[in-house]
Amino acid sequence: MPSVVIAAHNEEHVIGPSLDAVLDHQLSERVEVVVSANGCADRTVAAATRPGVTVIDRPEPGKAGALNAGDEVATGFPRIYLDADIRVPSGGLAALLGRFGETPAPLAVVPRRRLNTAGRPWPVRAYFSVNERLPAFQNGLFGRGMIALSEQGRARFDAFPAMIADDLFLDSLFSDAEKAEASSVEVVVEAPFTTRDLVRRLVRVRRGNAEMRAAAAAGRVAVQVRSAARWAWLRDVVLPNPRLVPAAVPYVAITVIAALLARRKAGDGWGRDESTRGGHPSATNGVSA
Repeated sequence: MPSVVIAAHNEEHVIGPSLDAVLDHQLSERVEVVVSANGCADRTVAAATRPGVTVIDRPEPGKAGALNAGDEVATGFPRIYLDADIRVPSGGLAALLGRFGETPAPLAVVPRRRLNTAGRPWPVRAYFSVNERLPAFQNGLFGRGMIALSEQGRARFDAFPAMIADDLFLDSLFSDAEKAEASSVEVVVEAPFTTRDLVRRLVRVRRGNAEMRAAAAAGRVAVQVRSAARWAWLRDVVLPNPRLVPAAVPYVAITVIAALLARRKAGDGWGRDESTRGGHPSATNGVSA
């Protein structure tokens, strides 16, 4: 029996459709679904409470703690960690889980991702036209909002460290040969709706990645974190695709701004992007398989 663990912080606008998609799976066996709400000040818990779903209501905010609390309740494998704003397409669970039955069997499986930039301002669309082509997003577990681990893969670690970059942590546990993409399963990842919200998201990612790399270097987490390929945008994306040269200008500008802001102390207002979680009318969050 597979288990799906969803950490949810103020996700009342998106958790319902996400659960609908998971519960409407086409599997011969039952799927255990655990929603670990953490520090919610909205109706996330009420929206998640339904038959077939175990809801944990934690007063403390923090995704790592929520994932660990969900893991303490979940019993099945493969174990699927799903972001609350991701809708699994019809047949997606079966296709994702089916990859574990192939030879050689992977330890971690992710879906293919598609970025939805419709209706976003040009700087946001330009940024992602470069970002989505980076090699790290071709073979990494991060940036997809959905990661499935086999029982052997989950045994690689005891608990999620109390850090932001949970997907980078998981990515660091496995070699490329131990990862696989279920290319027939596509999840849609919503791009931020404003340039400011994009910068906000990038600041959070940069802080989380820097924290993870520092912890790994100090031996506080036993992982080998992939190094940042700072010139990959030019070497691997723009130079092979000269038509992206105009997009490189806002890409570089936004990247530099986010890097500078990330060096400021945490808690200065630059954190999670809320634009894709506020019920924006243009957020279709479609899926395909």
